[in-house]
Amino acid sequence: MARVDVTVPRRAAAWLAPGESGAISVITGLIVIGVIFQSLNGHFLSPVNLTDLLIQGAVFMLLGMSEVFALLLGDIDLSIGFLSAIGGVITAELLIGTRTWPWWAAVITALLVTTAIGALQGTLIARLRLPSFVVTLAGLLACQGVMIWILGSGGTLPISDNVINDLASGCLTPAASWLLMAAIVAAFAVVTIRRDAERRAGGAAGPPLSRTAAKVGAAAAAGLAIVAVCDTNRGVLSPVRGVPWVVLIVLGVLFAWSFLLNRTRFGRDVHAIGSNAEAARRAGVSLAWIRTVSFALAGLTAGVGGIVYASELRSVSSGTDGATLVLYAVAAAVIGGTSLFGGRGKPLDGVLGGIVIAAIYNGIYLLGMSTAAQDLIFALVLLAAVSADVLARRGQASRRA
Repeated sequence: MARVDVTVPRRAAAWLAPGESGAISVITGLIVIGVIFQSLNGHFLSPVNLTDLLIQGAVFMLLGMSEVFALLLGDIDLSIGFLSAIGGVITAELLIGTRTWPWWAAVITALLVTTAIGALQGTLIARLRLPSFVVTLAGLLACQGVMIWILGSGGTLPISDNVINDLASGCLTPAASWLLMAAIVAAFAVVTIRRDAERRAGGAAGPPLSRTAAKVGAAAAAGLAIVAVCDTNRGVLSPVRGVPWVVLIVLGVLFAWSFLLNRTRFGRDVHAIGSNAEAARRAGVSLAWIRTVSFALAGLTAGVGGIVYASELRSVSSGTDGATLVLYAVAAAVIGGTSLFGGRGKPLDGVLGGIVIAAIYNGIYLLGMSTAAQDLIFALVLLAAVSADVLARRGQASRRA
């Protein structure tokens, strides 16, 4: 389900933008997953379960986007799982006892801490030229130790703040859901149409109008499907309808990081370093600064994911399996199409891969399969994605040769 380079007719190649075939392959994979699990359990594609899947998958999507920052540089961040847990723990700690901070102050403080930890790791990697694997592995162990130190072995801290808990369980009204989604799709359409028109007018190899229309149509269809599914009543004692807040959080992070990595000089420098660090350095790119900021942004995004995870569970626990979460984060990014070797990827990869992870996780849970079966399925999917990435790189190298 990762991005695979294949030979296509010239007209089709002109219609598909670079990297868009990856999204198509992931969506195709999701359709296959949906058909398989629906055939095994008729509840899988029900609106209630699909809404639950979006809520459960938000953590995987956010952590996947976090990992994209490191993978784009040709590095890896193994600390993301426990770093996200630190974000949730700090938020919960500041909301209880004699402190009782305002929810927004607790969230900002937690995100500042996770961002600072990410920046520290990036500094060690960039300035001392230490391997990212070693630095972030140390970060994993350190964050796990801090989490256990704060909560105690086997400790659990409940979250009683309604605003924090509503991040995962709260939702917009049906009317607000439709209006906001219409506004988001309209904004996306305006930006996409204007950008593609400017590229065509500037003499660049701009995308054809048919592709522009297809992108806008796909966004409108996705928005329509999300709102229609989420507007189905999923309450038991009282009606519950509307798009969950957590979906808007994921979309907000996706739009922000997509703009940063696709439309700014910082994003171009990140891709340049991942493609060829030495060439980027000779071109005047500050490798140390870009790496430090990238790991800081990875820490920030992981902190958001940790707060969402705590909201979903309505508590934080020293039993949080950060090691498994980071594996899901890497898997989400790679399955979505981000290269393990750097230079190719985008935040959308983390979102698409996170949905795949959530779909498999949710389907396995509905079928009552064992943890062993779950691990085996994830292993096969990840192996397929990495293999596709390696084969794609070999194909590119052979064509250049």
